[in-house]
Amino acid sequence: MTIHQATDAPAALTPQQAGKRAREVLDEIGRAVVGKPEALDLVMLGVLAGGHVLIEDLPGLGKTLLARSFATTLGLDFRRIQFTPDLLPSDVSGAPFYDQRSGEMVFRPGPLFTQLLLADEINRTPPKTQAALLEAMAESQVSVDGTTRRLPQPFMVIATANPIEYEGTYTLPEAQLDRFLLRVRMGYLPTGLEASMLRARIDRAAPEAVLQTLSSPAELLAMRAGLEQVEVEDDLVEYIIALVDATRNDPQIQVGASPRGGLALVQLARARAVLDGRDFLTPEDVKAVAVPALAHRVTLKPELWVRQIETDDVLARLVESVPTPRTLPRSGGQRAEQR
Repeated sequence: MTIHQATDAPAALTPQQAGKRAREVLDEIGRAVVGKPEALDLVMLGVLAGGHVLIEDLPGLGKTLLARSFATTLGLDFRRIQFTPDLLPSDVSGAPFYDQRSGEMVFRPGPLFTQLLLADEINRTPPKTQAALLEAMAESQVSVDGTTRRLPQPFMVIATANPIEYEGTYTLPEAQLDRFLLRVRMGYLPTGLEASMLRARIDRAAPEAVLQTLSSPAELLAMRAGLEQVEVEDDLVEYIIALVDATRNDPQIQVGASPRGGLALVQLARARAVLDGRDFLTPEDVKAVAVPALAHRVTLKPELWVRQIETDDVLARLVESVPTPRTLPRSGGQRAEQR
């Protein structure tokens, strides 16, 4: 498969231009992934922010369709790995093999060498194979037999995990969970929307909607560069630090969010501003992404597992308890104190 490598230094789009293109992409994907606007928005925020996305939900809710739809519409090369207990690290990253014609060892790239990788049921493979993804997710590179090879750009992982099956699964280590920019949960469709989905499937007489390619790898990198033009005022930086610090001092949390959680919160909030066509951050941007950005980075105390208290619920309570900056944006991205 030929991978269309993006240019190294694409010209940045403005936040308004990037937001307009991102909304067009979401509208197109919405033709295939019906009734999931919140999940689609969150994945798009992860795409814009240049991070990896963990989709944790039950089977049959459209996780694979979502990942493939993003790859098609964004014009990215796409590979899928079905993680199983017998999968080896070399099955993911690739391995050298002996070429009889040349008499030399030649590296054969694995499915990791793509632009959008779907790591399906990532928790069904042993930690050694899970670790094969860690360097790729952190550094966008793969080291095999002492040689480091760069991955195509852009590169992102959308991983899926089944949260209710424990037999034959392996818990993702904290170091790997921390590499995911955010965690998304899709949930069931309301009955009305599920009926609309079934009717649309019957009417089109095909398993899936055919999506158009609206973007390219180079344009996606330019959209990501547009995030750097989103202004973040000092009061919002302090607010983000307060949210992260709250996870480290809450009596229900055993291990709080790492500094990488604060970085994720900044970039996801910037991406939300871009999606809204703005070049400045608001407190609502931060609050809207706080739970998806931080919930998978904290560990609750063991007694809460017995009581079946979810990290999402604990994080939602923290977000409500941390005081919000009393500021309002002016036009042009300037901010003024609320009177």
